[in-house]
Amino acid sequence: MKVIIVEDELAASEQLTYLINNIDPSIEILTVLDSVKSAIDYFSNPTEAVLVFMDIHLADGISFEIFEQVTINIPIIFTTAYDQYAIKAFKVNSIDYLLKPINEEELSSSIKKFKTKANIDTTSYDNIQQLVQLMKSKSQVFRTTFLVHQRDELIPVKVEDIAYFYIESSIIKAVTLKNQTYILDKKLEDIENELDPFKFHRVNRQVIVNKNAINNIKFYFNGKLILNVNPPFKERIVISKAKSSEIKEWINS
Repeated sequence: MKVIIVEDELAASEQLTYLINNIDPSIEILTVLDSVKSAIDYFSNPTEAVLVFMDIHLADGISFEIFEQVTINIPIIFTTAYDQYAIKAFKVNSIDYLLKPINEEELSSSIKKFKTKANIDTTSYDNIQQLVQLMKSKSQVFRTTFLVHQRDELIPVKVEDIAYFYIESSIIKAVTLKNQTYILDKKLEDIENELDPFKFHRVNRQVIVNKNAINNIKFYFNGKLILNVNPPFKERIVISKAKSSEIKEWINS
């Protein structure tokens, strides 16, 4: 079984390669492509690959641009760090995807799913074309304001003015750039889905951060990171080793 990886981040491609080899050493990775351009050049010619792992966000654009230039008639498993709208579109079009950081168990499940279906349906091209059109024709409308309770009144708080959201004793709180704290009657997961993923990111289970609130990142032990924000958070915002590459990629985007 021969596969191709389309991924612009070296650490991510090496991790995926490691996991694939760990799951099934007989799988051969033909090449790793790191851009839209290199993918277009590669897929313009015949390939022996039977499966592609493709990141959505590449160094020179979005991977969906590839399908506007070439036809890829082999199954594709997309990988994504934070594109909530794309995930919903994948589900609608029955296209397989893996959420970063990639979990070995989920990757193994996707590979098994491919092997099971390989003899029945060797192409997901039509569904991918539908997905490309869907991504072109629709755009996610993100929340711009939260209406919060303050004593005996309701106050509109602009999302762009919120530095971070966090959960404390099952209560969701929002802290503004001016260090004002409000309680929100919502789940952190729901808030995450309503925010623009290019501006806000859930850096760990407890905290969603506005990119504009980040002061710096400090290295921690065992490959972890500490995110320093303004206004300062009352505890250390620790980013796991598995999530560190994803967070750095998001901040650098």
